[in-house]
Amino acid sequence: MGLEDEIEELREEISSTPYNKSTESHIGRLKAKLAEKKEKLEQQSSSGGGHGYAVEKTGDVTVALVGFPSVGKSTLINALTNADSEVGSYEFTTLNVNPGMLKHNGANIQILDVPGLIEGAAGGRGGGKEVLSVVRTADLVVFMLSVFEIERYERLRHELYENKIRLDTERPSLTISKKGKGGIQVTTTDDVSLDEGTIKDVLREHGYVNADVTVRGDPTIDELIDGIMDNRVYLPSMVTVNKADLIDQDYLPTVEENLREVGIDPAEAVFISAEAEKGLDALKEKMWEKLGLIRIYMDKPGRGTDYEEPLVLTEEENTVDDALDRLGGSFEDRFRFARVSGPSAKHDEQQVGRDHELKDEDVLRIIAQR
Repeated sequence: MGLEDEIEELREEISSTPYNKSTESHIGRLKAKLAEKKEKLEQQSSSGGGHGYAVEKTGDVTVALVGFPSVGKSTLINALTNADSEVGSYEFTTLNVNPGMLKHNGANIQILDVPGLIEGAAGGRGGGKEVLSVVRTADLVVFMLSVFEIERYERLRHELYENKIRLDTERPSLTISKKGKGGIQVTTTDDVSLDEGTIKDVLREHGYVNADVTVRGDPTIDELIDGIMDNRVYLPSMVTVNKADLIDQDYLPTVEENLREVGIDPAEAVFISAEAEKGLDALKEKMWEKLGLIRIYMDKPGRGTDYEEPLVLTEEENTVDDALDRLGGSFEDRFRFARVSGPSAKHDEQQVGRDHELKDEDVLRIIAQR
């Protein structure tokens, strides 16, 4: 029996086994086996060739536009960035990744117009693996849907999931320390509902014999496996609905209901017309919000504060130390202290150290050793 047959057999057994506390451990073992066999199959198929698209990451952050063919991605990136991406009303217009640069709020946001996905992309159809390899490098996924094809959203998410891209969720809190003997010892916090035996069985299927394991939060079996495999990418996502100018207002409630049916809050989706360049300001603001960017204005000795080209950080990496890392050069080694004015400061010119957390539109001056 080949790997593909084994994978299909495991899938069938998982789908036919009712999930309850008595079957939890068995399902956990099956899912762990499935994950390992899928990984092995992927390694076999990739060893025969195939290359990802070579796209140099530039700017402060990178956004990947994801959608099925001819949804309007090329038209949108041209409208946002003046990139030269071929536009057509037929499928498969974009055959390479086309990058463009959006300047917004002083930040340089690289936007990648990736070739349109087709069903089965994660399995390699239509060069899907190469396309998805680019998506994995992004900081934000923007799903672009046609107002007439909302239902295809679930298929797009599935293709990304199958390529180990996890959207809008946290990385499982899991630590594994291998040891020479003593078997598998599991420590869990009170909120973990998975049985200790299930956790051990899943770990054994992944080759662990002796290890100290700590599990926090309340992961599902799938999330536990994700944490063990440690090759998943965790990204935020958002939805923009194109061709909104082609529907009557009477049809809008139907579109909103279609969005709800696939788990999208209509208030969170951004309705646009890429062709007519409508709704683009709202789209830019939503991307900024989802990226969690903050602007730091650098006070440069002898030149004053630069409000035109801010240093761009994220809400998660927002310390003075993070700023030093982005600045590069000799700042890290020569750093003495910093002075901050703005939202994060208790007063103007507050003296702070490396661990001070900066906020959007702070003014930062680095005091360095000579």
